[in-house]
Amino acid sequence: MNLKDGVKTAENKVSTETRRLSDMVKDKSKSLVDRLECFEDIISLEVGDTGLHRAKTLEREFDVRQLYLKYEGDNPTGTQKDRIAFAQLYDALRREFEVVSLATCGNYGVAMALASDLAGVACKIYIPESYHTDRVVEMQTLGAEIIRIPGSYEDVVTASSRLAEEHGWYDANPGGANTPLQISAYAQIAQEIFEDLGDAPKYCAVPVSNGTLFAGIYRGFVNLYKRGKTSRIPKMIAASSSHKNPIVESFLQNLDHCKDLNPAAIKETKYNEPLINWHSFDGEEALYALQKSEGEAFNISDKKLKEMTSLLHKKEGFRILPASTAGLIGLLELDEKMNFEPDRFVAVLTAKN
Repeated sequence: MNLKDGVKTAENKVSTETRRLSDMVKDKSKSLVDRLECFEDIISLEVGDTGLHRAKTLEREFDVRQLYLKYEGDNPTGTQKDRIAFAQLYDALRREFEVVSLATCGNYGVAMALASDLAGVACKIYIPESYHTDRVVEMQTLGAEIIRIPGSYEDVVTASSRLAEEHGWYDANPGGANTPLQISAYAQIAQEIFEDLGDAPKYCAVPVSNGTLFAGIYRGFVNLYKRGKTSRIPKMIAASSSHKNPIVESFLQNLDHCKDLNPAAIKETKYNEPLINWHSFDGEEALYALQKSEGEAFNISDKKLKEMTSLLHKKEGFRILPASTAGLIGLLELDEKMNFEPDRFVAVLTAKN
C-alpha cells in the first residue's frame, strides 16, 4: 500500500462568517446570482492572500539576497490546491451542477470536499485502490463520497472523467477544458507576490507535478508585465523528484514537447509522491513557461527534500511538506552555480506538513 499526499490531517477550520455565507449559498430559495455572490465572498475570505516571508536566516546560511518564501500552507486545507478547488466549485455552482467528481491522491480531494461542503454540492472523489492517504478521513468528514478503483493516478483521472460525462456530473479533474480556469486561479499567486514586492522577482521557483501551478504563476507574471505593472517577467525555476517528472525531464532533454515517462520507472516514496507522475496533464503549458522565461529545471533527491524540510523548521520556523521544498532547493542550487547578484528571489512552498 502506497502512502500518498503527506499533508497531515487538519481541522480545516473556516470562519464563522464563512459558515453564515455557506448557509446562504445552500439556500435555493435565493437567486443563483445571490448564491454565487455569497460563494465569491467565501473565496475572498478563505482562499489566497498567503504570506510572503523574507527568509533572512536562509539568506545568511546560503549567502543570497533577498530570498522570499510564498507560503501556500496558509490556505484553508493547507495547500495551493484550495485555489483551484474553489474556482472549479464556483464554476460548477454557476452552471448549476448538483454533483462534482474528481480523482485525487489526497490534497486536491480535501480541498474540493471543503469547497463542495460549503456550497452544498455533492462530491464524489476517486482514489486509486492501492493508494492510502490519511486525508480520506477529512474528505469523508466533509461529506464527500470516496470511491476506490484500480490503476495509477493517471488511469483514475481518465476513468473518473468518463464516469462524470456518463452521469452528467461536473468533472473537476486536471487538464482539458479545466486548464484555463485552473491556470487563471494560480495566476493570482503572481499578483499577490507583485503586490507585496512592488515588482516581479528575478527568479520564481516552483515545485512541479502536473504543471498547472507552474504555468499559472508564469501566466500571472506575463499578464502583469503586459499591463505595465512590472518591469520584467521572472525566470522560472521548475523542480521535481529526480527523473520522475515529464516536465523537468523534457526540458533537460531540450525537447519541444512534454514527453511521457515510462510508468514502470516511477516509484513513489513518502517524500516524493506529490511531485511524480508519468504524464503531466498540463505539461505542455509548463514546458512553454519554462522555455519562454529562459528558466531552469532541477531533479531533486528525497534526501535533499528531507534535509530542506528540517532546515526550514530549524531556521525559519516553517513545517513544510518535503515535496513542497523542491523549488526552493532548485533556486539555491542555481545560486550556488551562478552566484546571484543581489536581487529579489521567490520560492513557492506549496504545502504545510
